[in-house]
Amino acid sequence: MTTKKRLYLLRHAKSSWDDPSIEDFKRPLNKRGQRDAPAMGRRFRERGYVPDRIVSSPAERAYDTARTVARELGYAVADIVTEDELYLAGSVTLLEYVHATPDALGSLMLVAHNPGMTDLANSLTDQRIDNLPTCGLYCADFSIQRWHELSPGSGTLVCFDYPKKSR
Repeated sequence: MTTKKRLYLLRHAKSSWDDPSIEDFKRPLNKRGQRDAPAMGRRFRERGYVPDRIVSSPAERAYDTARTVARELGYAVADIVTEDELYLAGSVTLLEYVHATPDALGSLMLVAHNPGMTDLANSLTDQRIDNLPTCGLYCADFSIQRWHELSPGSGTLVCFDYPKKSR
């Protein structure tokens, strides 16, 4: 029996570069990021995109994005998992994390950084993208029972959306 797993890749919203003394890990969202994250969360909710688990890089811009989107989805902010290894992770590390996801979960949202997120998105399906923009979502379905069965090219694109994309 084959079941379906759904993977959501959400790149953090636009961050601020206003203060060069702030280290990369602590960069906050800028005004556009603060506007885009709730708007995208509402879009996800309207489409029924509510993951079973949200896992975020602990970097301020990623975790702020995850919290904002979670609130819009009605997902408990306290249930967001932060994972140190997602900070600036490459696609191999991201995929390893997906493979280790408990099989009881039907869907997973990762909130992290480029270029790893774009690289992972491009490995999942036959639909390639140039870039996963800030606060962009790439969502794919997989006909698998266990997360470790997810393999490159085995997914079906469900959604590629981002703030500047017209509905």
